[in-house]
Amino acid sequence: MSPEQVLQLLGMVIPGAAIIVAIITGGVIYSNRMKIKNGYPLSGAWGQAVYPKTTSEDGERIKLLSQENAELRAQIGSLKDRLGNVERIVTDSGYRLTHEIEALRIEKKDVQ
Repeated sequence: MSPEQVLQLLGMVIPGAAIIVAIITGGVIYSNRMKIKNGYPLSGAWGQAVYPKTTSEDGERIKLLSQENAELRAQIGSLKDRLGNVERIVTDSGYRLTHEIEALRIEKKDVQ
């Protein structure tokens, strides 16, 4: 190959390689931006977590939030039970009331 052909070949390969490198770099930057925005840990070159660093204060917050979550779930369970009772009372009363009204209408027709 002549030097002119080598230069011509490099002139075609280098811009394509630069475009590929730019696309990959942009993808990595965007991916890291999304991880930071949504609270996911970043990883270093060897896979170790870089961000966010966990401290004992974070552990305590997690423990308190877990306890609060359990309490709220218990409250929701009791509210579901109470709502079920209220629904049963409302639907039973309406059903019974309808039958009583119909019974009165039948009695009224029999009297006339």
